[in-house]
Amino acid sequence: MKRLSILPALVLGFMIGTVQADTAPDQLVRERTGKIIELLKKHKDTYTKDHKKLYAMVQDQVLPYFDFRAMSRLVLGKHWREASEDQRNRFAGEFRDLLVRTYATALLKYTNEEVAYLPYRSAPGDKTVVVRTEVKQGGGGPVIPIHYSFYLTDASWKVFDVTIEGVSLVTTYRGTYAEKIKNQGMEALIASMAKSDKDDAINKARAGQKAGGGK
Repeated sequence: MKRLSILPALVLGFMIGTVQADTAPDQLVRERTGKIIELLKKHKDTYTKDHKKLYAMVQDQVLPYFDFRAMSRLVLGKHWREASEDQRNRFAGEFRDLLVRTYATALLKYTNEEVAYLPYRSAPGDKTVVVRTEVKQGGGGPVIPIHYSFYLTDASWKVFDVTIEGVSLVTTYRGTYAEKIKNQGMEALIASMAKSDKDDAINKARAGQKAGGGK
């Protein structure tokens, strides 16, 4: 996704989650954005030096609110129906780890950009709503629109998609993964995602050793 790295992914990572049904989605967006920015400003030096603490923060502040199974189902589309339950579970786990890595990396690139909240519109009985925001970059950079699509379950609101500059997160990953499945199969896709996660962990460990003066 062309703008998924850097700030859009940062804000995206803040927002995907669940709340009690009596908490309006726009309120969730404001509260979660504020909390993550507060932590980032206070501990950015620590997060930069120790990615384990950065990941722990992401897992604590973001992970409990993700519905990775629902997102995975949307991303895989027809391939979800064709997959075994074991494949579904493994894909959802790898997709979760991919998003956590993406968001954690984006957090370190935050440089006090301003988030503007556009007027929120909903009506009694609505089961789906969209919360619209804009990220105002410094230095005269273009405004980046980020929209969060929520749906209402029996007990909570959940984000099921995010659109950045008119590009849907779900649609982007769906196209990428569909091509991989078509050419190599579901198992190959899951294996490549797992390898990417392992390689990333190794690279982080090596970087940590160099920073600490190790060999």
